[in-house]
Amino acid sequence: MQFHRGRLIDHVHLRVRDLEAAKRFYRAVLEAVGASVDEATDHLACDELWIDEGEPLSHIHLAFQAADHETVARFHAAGLAAGGRDNGAPGERPYHPGYYAAFLWDPDGNNIEAVFHGPSTRSADSVVVTPA
Repeated sequence: MQFHRGRLIDHVHLRVRDLEAAKRFYRAVLEAVGASVDEATDHLACDELWIDEGEPLSHIHLAFQAADHETVARFHAAGLAAGGRDNGAPGERPYHPGYYAAFLWDPDGNNIEAVFHGPSTRSADSVVVTPA
């Protein structure tokens, strides 16, 4: 079995109050940014992200990479339709030239972002890890 991982973060674990509400929200925003989800009765996962229900709740800022401005807009619209609350409509931000993002509050109050940093070329889509 192979795993696709980034370089620094092994995983991010979000603990939520209402897993079904979180699944609706994250399924919508992750699909909007082109990511597929792995879903079971007790969790939802996507690459390095793991979401389950329990205490204590998580409170973080999490930013997803977007391929372009249109993806940022789809993320924002999908999140609002799936129970998220607006925390910043799609648009340029002053963080650096070309930083284009949108922000949503997820059902548990986490600040979730989609960001496009401008045109770029990647050396690879992901790191492939094959256990020995």
